Amino acid sequence: MAKFIYRMQSILEIKLKMEDQARTEFATAKMHLDEEEEKLQYLKDRKTGYEQLGRELRKDGLKVFEIIENKEAIDRMEEFILLQMENVRRAERQLDEARLRLQEAMQESKTHEKLREKAFDEFIHEENAREAKEVDELTSYTHSRRS
Repeated sequence: MAKFIYRMQSILEIKLKMEDQARTEFATAKMHLDEEEEKLQYLKDRKTGYEQLGRELRKDGLKVFEIIENKEAIDRMEEFILLQMENVRRAERQLDEARLRLQEAMQESKTHEKLREKAFDEFIHEENAREAKEVDELTSYTHSRRS
């Protein structure tokens, strides 16, 4: 039996490498999004801590300077949270773009894999036909030699 050689094997390998690269980019984008969300949660927790401290300051008495300082810290945290929310949205957009690139790469790889399978099936069919022809010729030759 002859050896199957897929003439577009190099293209298939490139498509598979591109798919792997897209997977890596997607994983990196996901990690970046997770980091940005963690930062956002940290800022929210810190703001909650400042708010709790502010409530305690108001209970204990009038410590005007500390209350004002606490209010400014809460305001800064709100600004940081807004900035961080924008970073999270940007990371989400990057993740969506990476997801789309991954889907495209996967689709292209699957297309070339199906083409390879189709070519292999055609090769098998041709090989079976060739072998059947050889068997017929051998049978005809043997039969004619006996006659």
